Amino acid sequence: MQLNGLMLGGCWACRCSLCQSSSSSSSSKIGSAKANADAEDTVRLQKDVEAAAHAAGSMTRSPGLPARRLLQALALVLVTAYATVLLYQAVTPRQWTDDVAVVDVNTVGGDVATLEIPSRLGGRFGMIAAAVSTSALALPSRNEEIEETTDLIPSVATATMAPYTTGLDDIFISVKTTKNYHESRLQAIIDTWFQFAKEQTWFFTDKDDPYFQEQTNGHMINTKCSSSHNRRALCCKMSVEFDRFLESGKKWFCHFDDDNYVNVPRLLKLLDNYNPREDWYLGRPSIPNPLEIVKGGDSTKRPQKVRFWFATGGAGFCISRALALKMIPVAGGGKFITVGDRIRLPDDVTMGYIIEHLLKKQLTVVEQFHSHLEILKFLNKDTLHNQVSFSYAKGPKDEWNVVKIDGFDKKKDPSRFKSLHCYLFPAASNCLRR
Repeated sequence: MQLNGLMLGGCWACRCSLCQSSSSSSSSKIGSAKANADAEDTVRLQKDVEAAAHAAGSMTRSPGLPARRLLQALALVLVTAYATVLLYQAVTPRQWTDDVAVVDVNTVGGDVATLEIPSRLGGRFGMIAAAVSTSALALPSRNEEIEETTDLIPSVATATMAPYTTGLDDIFISVKTTKNYHESRLQAIIDTWFQFAKEQTWFFTDKDDPYFQEQTNGHMINTKCSSSHNRRALCCKMSVEFDRFLESGKKWFCHFDDDNYVNVPRLLKLLDNYNPREDWYLGRPSIPNPLEIVKGGDSTKRPQKVRFWFATGGAGFCISRALALKMIPVAGGGKFITVGDRIRLPDDVTMGYIIEHLLKKQLTVVEQFHSHLEILKFLNKDTLHNQVSFSYAKGPKDEWNVVKIDGFDKKKDPSRFKSLHCYLFPAASNCLRR
Protein backbone atom coordinates (compact mmCIF):
# COMPACT_ATOMS: atom_id res chain seq x y z
CA MET A 1 0.00 0.00 0.00
CA GLN A 2 2.87 2.35 0.76
CA LEU A 3 4.35 1.57 -2.62
CA ASN A 4 1.00 2.26 -4.27
CA GLY A 5 0.67 5.60 -2.52
CA LEU A 6 4.13 6.67 -3.50
CA MET A 7 3.54 5.75 -7.09
CA LEU A 8 0.19 7.61 -7.18
CA GLY A 9 1.70 10.68 -5.58
CA GLY A 10 4.47 10.69 -8.10
CA CYS A 11 2.02 10.34 -10.93
CA TRP A 12 -0.14 13.25 -9.73
CA ALA A 13 2.96 15.37 -9.45
CA CYS A 14 3.79 14.57 -13.03
CA ARG A 15 0.30 15.44 -14.18
CA CYS A 16 0.43 18.85 -12.45
CA SER A 17 3.71 19.66 -14.11
CA LEU A 18 2.31 18.61 -17.45
CA CYS A 19 -0.71 20.90 -16.94
CA GLN A 20 1.53 23.83 -16.16
CA SER A 21 3.57 23.04 -19.23
CA SER A 22 0.43 22.86 -21.36
CA SER A 23 -0.93 26.25 -20.20
CA SER A 24 2.40 27.96 -20.86
CA SER A 25 2.59 26.59 -24.40
CA SER A 26 -1.11 26.42 -25.41
CA SER A 27 -0.23 27.53 -28.88
CA SER A 28 1.74 24.31 -29.58
CA LYS A 29 -0.42 21.28 -30.54
CA ILE A 30 2.49 18.90 -30.38
CA GLY A 31 3.04 19.68 -26.68
CA SER A 32 -0.61 19.06 -25.90
CA ALA A 33 -0.55 15.65 -27.60
CA LYS A 34 2.58 14.65 -25.67
CA ALA A 35 0.94 15.60 -22.37
CA ASN A 36 -2.07 13.44 -23.18
CA ALA A 37 0.20 10.48 -23.99
CA ASP A 38 2.05 10.87 -20.74
CA ALA A 39 -1.20 10.92 -18.80
CA GLU A 40 -2.28 7.67 -20.41
CA ASP A 41 1.08 6.06 -19.53
CA THR A 42 0.66 7.17 -15.96
CA VAL A 43 -2.75 5.51 -15.69
CA ARG A 44 -1.40 2.27 -17.16
CA LEU A 45 1.53 2.33 -14.70
CA GLN A 46 -0.87 2.82 -11.78
CA LYS A 47 -2.87 -0.20 -12.85
CA ASP A 48 0.30 -2.32 -13.17
CA VAL A 49 1.39 -1.39 -9.64
CA GLU A 50 -2.02 -2.27 -8.23
CA ALA A 51 -1.90 -5.64 -9.98
CA ALA A 52 1.60 -6.40 -8.58
CA ALA A 53 0.49 -5.46 -5.08
CA HIS A 54 -2.50 -7.78 -5.37
CA ALA A 55 -0.25 -10.67 -6.48
CA ALA A 56 2.18 -10.10 -3.60
CA GLY A 57 -0.66 -10.08 -1.08
CA SER A 58 -2.01 -13.33 -2.41
CA MET A 59 1.44 -14.97 -2.02
CA THR A 60 1.76 -13.96 1.64
CA ARG A 61 -1.48 -15.65 2.54
CA SER A 62 -1.32 -19.19 4.02
CA PRO A 63 -1.26 -22.04 1.51
CA GLY A 64 -4.03 -24.50 1.37
CA LEU A 65 -4.22 -27.68 3.47
CA PRO A 66 -2.89 -30.08 0.76
CA ALA A 67 0.19 -27.97 0.18
CA ARG A 68 0.94 -27.81 3.93
CA ARG A 69 0.75 -31.58 4.31
CA LEU A 70 3.03 -32.02 1.34
CA LEU A 71 5.70 -29.79 2.91
CA GLN A 72 5.43 -31.65 6.24
CA ALA A 73 5.85 -35.01 4.54
CA LEU A 74 8.88 -33.77 2.64
CA ALA A 75 10.53 -32.50 5.86
CA LEU A 76 9.87 -35.82 7.61
CA VAL A 77 11.53 -37.74 4.77
CA LEU A 78 14.62 -35.53 4.91
CA VAL A 79 14.97 -35.87 8.71
CA THR A 80 14.57 -39.65 8.52
CA ALA A 81 17.22 -39.94 5.80
CA TYR A 82 19.67 -37.80 7.77
CA ALA A 83 19.15 -39.83 10.97
CA THR A 84 19.66 -43.07 9.02
CA VAL A 85 23.01 -41.85 7.68
CA LEU A 86 24.21 -40.85 11.16
CA LEU A 87 23.15 -44.21 12.65
CA TYR A 88 24.94 -46.14 9.88
CA GLN A 89 28.17 -44.20 10.42
CA ALA A 90 28.06 -44.83 14.17
CA VAL A 91 27.29 -48.54 14.02
CA THR A 92 29.39 -49.69 11.05
CA PRO A 93 32.94 -49.10 12.61
CA ARG A 94 31.89 -50.84 15.81
CA GLN A 95 30.70 -53.88 13.89
CA TRP A 96 34.04 -54.05 12.09
CA THR A 97 35.93 -53.90 15.40
CA ASP A 98 33.79 -56.64 16.94
CA ASP A 99 34.24 -58.85 13.88
CA VAL A 100 38.02 -58.55 14.01
CA ALA A 101 38.14 -59.17 17.76
CA VAL A 102 36.33 -62.50 17.64
CA VAL A 103 38.10 -64.18 14.74
CA ASP A 104 39.47 -67.65 15.38
CA VAL A 105 43.23 -68.18 15.56
CA ASN A 106 44.55 -71.66 14.74
CA THR A 107 48.16 -72.73 14.66
CA VAL A 108 49.19 -74.40 11.44
CA GLY A 109 52.41 -76.37 11.50
CA GLY A 110 53.60 -74.46 14.55
CA ASP A 111 54.75 -71.49 12.43
CA VAL A 112 51.71 -69.98 10.72
CA ALA A 113 48.50 -68.80 12.35
CA THR A 114 45.37 -68.55 10.17
CA LEU A 115 42.75 -65.91 10.97
CA GLU A 116 39.33 -66.54 9.39
CA ILE A 117 37.27 -63.44 8.67
CA PRO A 118 33.49 -63.88 8.40
CA SER A 119 32.37 -63.99 4.76
CA ARG A 120 29.77 -61.28 5.26
CA LEU A 121 32.63 -58.74 5.45
CA GLY A 122 33.30 -59.25 1.75
CA GLY A 123 34.94 -61.78 -0.49
CA ARG A 124 38.08 -59.70 -0.95
CA PHE A 125 39.07 -60.15 2.69
CA GLY A 126 39.17 -63.92 2.29
CA MET A 127 41.62 -65.63 4.61
CA ILE A 128 44.42 -63.77 6.44
CA ALA A 129 47.53 -65.86 7.07
CA ALA A 130 49.88 -64.48 9.68
CA ALA A 131 53.41 -65.83 9.63
CA VAL A 132 54.32 -65.75 13.32
CA SER A 133 58.01 -66.38 12.92
CA THR A 134 58.47 -63.42 10.56
CA SER A 135 55.57 -61.26 11.78
CA ALA A 136 54.39 -60.97 8.14
CA LEU A 137 50.78 -60.92 6.94
CA ALA A 138 49.55 -62.57 3.71
CA LEU A 139 46.18 -61.41 2.38
CA PRO A 140 44.99 -63.82 -0.36
CA SER A 141 41.66 -63.26 -2.09
CA ARG A 142 39.16 -65.90 -3.13
CA ASN A 143 38.96 -64.56 -6.69
CA GLU A 144 42.25 -62.68 -7.19
CA GLU A 145 45.95 -63.17 -6.67
CA ILE A 146 47.71 -62.15 -3.43
CA GLU A 147 49.51 -59.30 -5.15
CA GLU A 148 46.19 -57.70 -6.10
CA THR A 149 44.60 -57.92 -2.64
CA THR A 150 47.64 -56.59 -0.80
CA ASP A 151 47.41 -53.45 -2.89
CA LEU A 152 43.72 -53.03 -2.09
CA ILE A 153 43.79 -53.72 1.64
CA PRO A 154 45.94 -51.41 3.81
CA SER A 155 47.99 -52.95 6.61
CA VAL A 156 46.80 -52.48 10.18
CA ALA A 157 49.35 -51.19 12.71
CA THR A 158 48.85 -51.47 16.45
CA ALA A 159 50.65 -49.13 18.85
CA THR A 160 51.93 -51.08 21.86
CA MET A 161 54.51 -49.72 24.30
CA ALA A 162 57.52 -52.00 24.54
CA PRO A 163 57.75 -53.61 27.98
CA TYR A 164 60.56 -52.30 30.15
CA THR A 165 63.38 -54.70 30.90
CA THR A 166 66.45 -54.23 33.03
CA GLY A 167 69.79 -55.49 31.82
CA LEU A 168 73.17 -55.33 33.47
CA ASP A 169 74.14 -52.31 31.38
CA ASP A 170 71.15 -50.39 32.79
CA ILE A 171 72.60 -50.33 36.32
CA PHE A 172 75.15 -47.97 37.83
CA ILE A 173 76.60 -49.66 40.94
CA SER A 174 78.60 -47.46 43.31
CA VAL A 175 80.67 -48.72 46.22
CA LYS A 176 81.71 -46.20 48.87
CA THR A 177 85.10 -46.86 50.45
CA THR A 178 88.11 -45.11 51.94
CA LYS A 179 91.88 -45.48 51.73
CA ASN A 180 91.96 -47.14 55.14
CA TYR A 181 89.88 -50.09 53.85
CA HIS A 182 91.40 -50.69 50.43
CA GLU A 183 93.53 -53.59 51.54
CA SER A 184 91.13 -55.18 54.03
CA ARG A 185 87.82 -54.88 52.13
CA LEU A 186 88.21 -54.26 48.42
CA GLN A 187 90.08 -57.43 47.56
CA ALA A 188 87.23 -59.63 48.84
CA ILE A 189 84.79 -57.73 46.58
CA ILE A 190 87.05 -57.83 43.53
CA ASP A 191 87.56 -61.60 43.90
CA THR A 192 83.83 -62.33 44.17
CA TRP A 193 80.78 -60.41 42.99
CA PHE A 194 82.71 -57.68 41.14
CA GLN A 195 83.51 -60.32 38.50
CA PHE A 196 79.83 -60.33 37.51
CA ALA A 197 79.61 -56.55 37.03
CA LYS A 198 83.06 -55.24 36.13
CA GLU A 199 81.85 -52.56 33.76
CA GLN A 200 78.93 -51.43 35.89
CA THR A 201 80.66 -51.11 39.31
CA TRP A 202 82.59 -48.03 40.42
CA PHE A 203 84.51 -47.49 43.68
CA PHE A 204 84.36 -44.03 45.25
CA THR A 205 87.27 -43.37 47.55
CA ASP A 206 89.38 -40.51 48.90
CA LYS A 207 92.87 -41.40 47.66
CA ASP A 208 94.51 -42.46 44.40
CA ASP A 209 95.54 -46.10 44.48
CA PRO A 210 97.38 -47.37 41.36
CA TYR A 211 97.17 -51.01 42.43
CA PHE A 212 93.41 -51.13 42.84
CA GLN A 213 92.96 -48.82 39.88
CA GLU A 214 94.47 -51.61 37.82
CA GLN A 215 92.53 -54.33 39.64
CA THR A 216 89.24 -52.59 38.91
CA ASN A 217 90.03 -51.73 35.27
CA GLY A 218 90.23 -48.02 36.04
CA HIS A 219 87.01 -47.89 38.08
CA MET A 220 88.47 -46.19 41.15
CA ILE A 221 87.24 -42.60 41.52
CA ASN A 222 88.99 -40.20 43.87
CA THR A 223 86.23 -37.96 45.21
CA LYS A 224 88.73 -35.55 46.88
CA CYS A 225 86.57 -35.86 50.00
CA SER A 226 87.90 -36.35 53.52
CA SER A 227 88.93 -39.86 54.59
CA SER A 228 87.18 -39.50 57.93
CA HIS A 229 83.87 -41.15 58.70
CA ASN A 230 82.00 -38.00 59.73
CA ARG A 231 78.69 -37.03 58.20
CA ARG A 232 80.12 -34.33 55.93
CA ALA A 233 82.70 -36.66 54.42
CA LEU A 234 80.01 -39.27 53.82
CA CYS A 235 77.68 -36.73 52.19
CA CYS A 236 80.55 -35.50 50.05
CA LYS A 237 81.15 -38.97 48.59
CA MET A 238 77.43 -39.62 48.10
CA SER A 239 77.13 -36.34 46.23
CA VAL A 240 79.89 -37.40 43.81
CA GLU A 241 78.25 -40.82 43.38
CA PHE A 242 74.90 -39.25 42.55
CA ASP A 243 76.35 -36.80 40.02
CA ARG A 244 78.36 -39.51 38.28
CA PHE A 245 75.23 -41.63 37.97
CA LEU A 246 73.38 -38.73 36.34
CA GLU A 247 76.21 -38.36 33.83
CA SER A 248 76.16 -42.08 33.03
CA GLY A 249 72.65 -42.09 31.58
CA LYS A 250 71.88 -45.41 33.29
CA LYS A 251 68.37 -46.37 34.41
CA TRP A 252 69.17 -47.37 38.01
CA PHE A 253 71.48 -45.98 40.69
CA CYS A 254 72.38 -48.66 43.25
CA HIS A 255 74.61 -47.67 46.16
CA PHE A 256 76.47 -50.11 48.41
CA ASP A 257 79.23 -49.93 51.01
CA ASP A 258 82.58 -51.69 50.90
CA ASP A 259 81.33 -54.25 53.46
CA ASN A 260 78.50 -55.47 51.18
CA TYR A 261 78.33 -58.61 49.07
CA VAL A 262 75.95 -58.05 46.14
CA ASN A 263 74.10 -60.95 44.54
CA VAL A 264 74.19 -59.39 41.06
CA PRO A 265 71.78 -61.80 39.28
CA ARG A 266 69.25 -61.40 42.07
CA LEU A 267 69.64 -57.60 41.95
CA LEU A 268 68.81 -57.68 38.24
CA LYS A 269 65.76 -59.83 38.87
CA LEU A 270 64.56 -57.44 41.56
CA LEU A 271 64.91 -54.32 39.41
CA ASP A 272 63.16 -56.03 36.52
CA ASN A 273 59.95 -55.82 38.59
CA TYR A 274 60.04 -52.00 38.62
CA ASN A 275 59.77 -49.46 35.85
CA PRO A 276 62.76 -47.06 35.84
CA ARG A 277 60.54 -44.46 34.16
CA GLU A 278 58.58 -44.25 37.41
CA ASP A 279 59.68 -42.96 40.83
CA TRP A 280 61.22 -45.78 42.89
CA TYR A 281 63.26 -45.68 46.09
CA LEU A 282 64.13 -49.28 47.00
CA GLY A 283 65.87 -50.32 50.19
CA ARG A 284 65.51 -51.39 53.78
CA PRO A 285 65.37 -49.25 56.92
CA SER A 286 67.47 -50.15 59.93
CA ILE A 287 65.09 -48.67 62.49
CA PRO A 288 61.58 -49.86 63.44
CA ASN A 289 59.93 -46.45 63.16
CA PRO A 290 60.33 -43.39 60.95
CA LEU A 291 63.13 -41.06 61.93
CA GLU A 292 61.93 -37.87 63.61
CA ILE A 293 64.02 -34.74 63.51
CA VAL A 294 63.40 -31.13 64.47
CA LYS A 295 63.74 -28.84 61.52
CA GLY A 296 65.12 -25.50 62.68
CA GLY A 297 63.11 -22.35 62.09
CA ASP A 298 64.03 -18.69 61.86
CA SER A 299 62.76 -15.42 63.28
CA THR A 300 59.40 -15.85 61.50
CA LYS A 301 58.93 -19.64 61.72
CA ARG A 302 58.97 -21.93 64.67
CA PRO A 303 60.90 -25.23 64.58
CA GLN A 304 58.83 -28.16 63.37
CA LYS A 305 59.10 -31.92 63.66
CA VAL A 306 59.73 -33.91 60.51
CA ARG A 307 59.23 -37.68 60.18
CA PHE A 308 60.52 -39.82 57.32
CA TRP A 309 61.92 -43.23 56.45
CA PHE A 310 65.35 -43.81 54.96
CA ALA A 311 67.08 -46.87 53.50
CA THR A 312 70.26 -47.64 55.39
CA GLY A 313 73.36 -47.39 53.24
CA GLY A 314 74.87 -50.37 55.05
CA ALA A 315 72.40 -52.65 53.24
CA GLY A 316 72.36 -50.77 49.95
CA PHE A 317 69.54 -49.05 48.08
CA CYS A 318 68.48 -48.31 44.51
CA ILE A 319 66.89 -45.23 42.93
CA SER A 320 65.22 -45.10 39.52
CA ARG A 321 66.37 -42.54 37.00
CA ALA A 322 62.94 -40.91 36.92
CA LEU A 323 63.20 -40.16 40.64
CA ALA A 324 66.86 -39.10 40.36
CA LEU A 325 65.93 -36.51 37.73
CA LYS A 326 63.40 -35.00 40.12
CA MET A 327 66.15 -34.78 42.75
CA ILE A 328 68.46 -32.66 40.59
CA PRO A 329 67.16 -29.23 41.73
CA VAL A 330 67.70 -30.27 45.35
CA ALA A 331 70.67 -32.66 45.25
CA GLY A 332 72.41 -32.30 41.88
CA GLY A 333 75.67 -30.48 41.26
CA GLY A 334 76.94 -30.79 44.84
CA LYS A 335 73.73 -29.56 46.46
CA PHE A 336 73.43 -32.88 48.27
CA ILE A 337 76.18 -31.70 50.64
CA THR A 338 74.26 -28.51 51.38
CA VAL A 339 71.15 -30.44 52.39
CA GLY A 340 73.24 -32.71 54.62
CA ASP A 341 74.77 -29.68 56.32
CA ARG A 342 71.36 -28.17 56.88
CA ILE A 343 69.90 -31.20 58.68
CA ARG A 344 73.32 -32.28 60.07
CA LEU A 345 72.82 -35.97 59.30
CA PRO A 346 74.80 -38.65 57.36
CA ASP A 347 74.50 -39.50 53.68
CA ASP A 348 71.86 -42.25 53.75
CA VAL A 349 69.65 -40.25 56.11
CA THR A 350 70.03 -37.18 53.91
CA MET A 351 68.96 -39.26 50.91
CA GLY A 352 65.81 -40.35 52.73
CA TYR A 353 65.09 -36.77 53.81
CA ILE A 354 65.28 -35.51 50.24
CA ILE A 355 63.14 -38.28 48.76
CA GLU A 356 60.54 -38.83 51.46
CA HIS A 357 60.21 -35.37 52.98
CA LEU A 358 61.09 -32.92 50.22
CA LEU A 359 59.85 -34.88 47.18
CA LYS A 360 57.10 -36.79 49.03
CA LYS A 361 58.10 -40.15 47.48
CA GLN A 362 57.83 -43.16 49.76
CA LEU A 363 60.48 -45.77 50.41
CA THR A 364 59.62 -49.20 49.04
CA VAL A 365 60.92 -51.69 51.59
CA VAL A 366 62.83 -54.64 50.14
CA GLU A 367 63.57 -57.23 52.79
CA GLN A 368 66.27 -58.87 50.67
CA PHE A 369 68.75 -56.05 51.46
CA HIS A 370 70.86 -56.87 54.56
CA SER A 371 73.29 -54.81 56.63
CA HIS A 372 75.65 -55.49 59.53
CA LEU A 373 73.06 -53.91 61.82
CA GLU A 374 71.08 -57.17 61.86
CA ILE A 375 72.14 -60.58 63.13
CA LEU A 376 73.25 -62.23 59.92
CA LYS A 377 73.72 -65.74 61.26
CA PHE A 378 69.94 -66.05 61.53
CA LEU A 379 69.53 -65.93 57.76
CA ASN A 380 68.17 -69.25 56.51
CA LYS A 381 70.72 -70.99 54.31
CA ASP A 382 67.96 -72.18 51.97
CA THR A 383 66.97 -68.58 51.20
CA LEU A 384 70.42 -67.15 50.48
CA HIS A 385 69.94 -67.39 46.72
CA ASN A 386 66.96 -65.03 46.98
CA GLN A 387 68.78 -62.27 48.90
CA VAL A 388 70.16 -59.17 47.18
CA SER A 389 72.90 -58.04 49.56
CA PHE A 390 74.81 -59.25 52.60
CA SER A 391 77.23 -57.63 54.99
CA TYR A 392 79.53 -58.35 57.92
CA ALA A 393 81.03 -56.66 60.96
CA LYS A 394 83.65 -57.39 63.54
CA GLY A 395 82.33 -57.04 67.06
CA PRO A 396 83.98 -56.97 70.46
CA LYS A 397 86.26 -59.84 71.48
CA ASP A 398 86.85 -60.72 67.81
CA GLU A 399 83.27 -61.86 67.34
CA TRP A 400 82.12 -61.63 63.76
CA ASN A 401 78.60 -60.85 62.61
CA VAL A 402 78.62 -62.86 59.39
CA VAL A 403 76.46 -65.20 57.35
CA LYS A 404 76.66 -68.69 58.79
CA ILE A 405 77.97 -70.86 55.97
CA ASP A 406 80.65 -73.47 55.49
CA GLY A 407 83.48 -72.99 53.05
CA PHE A 408 86.91 -71.43 53.25
CA ASP A 409 88.94 -71.20 56.42
CA LYS A 410 87.70 -68.37 58.62
CA LYS A 411 91.19 -66.89 58.86
CA LYS A 412 91.41 -66.67 55.06
CA ASP A 413 87.79 -65.66 54.66
CA PRO A 414 86.72 -63.75 57.80
CA SER A 415 83.92 -61.87 56.00
CA ARG A 416 82.64 -65.19 54.54
CA PHE A 417 82.27 -63.46 51.18
CA LYS A 418 84.31 -66.07 49.33
CA SER A 419 82.44 -68.94 50.97
CA LEU A 420 79.10 -67.29 50.23
CA HIS A 421 80.12 -66.61 46.64
CA CYS A 422 81.04 -70.25 46.03
CA TYR A 423 77.84 -71.42 47.66
CA LEU A 424 75.75 -69.24 45.38
CA PHE A 425 77.86 -69.80 42.26
CA PRO A 426 79.79 -73.08 42.61
CA ALA A 427 80.86 -72.95 38.96
CA ALA A 428 82.75 -69.65 39.44
CA SER A 429 86.41 -69.88 38.40
CA ASN A 430 87.88 -69.08 41.81
CA CYS A 431 85.60 -71.68 43.41
CA LEU A 432 86.72 -74.59 41.21
CA ARG A 433 90.32 -74.23 42.45
CA ARG A 434 89.46 -74.87 46.09
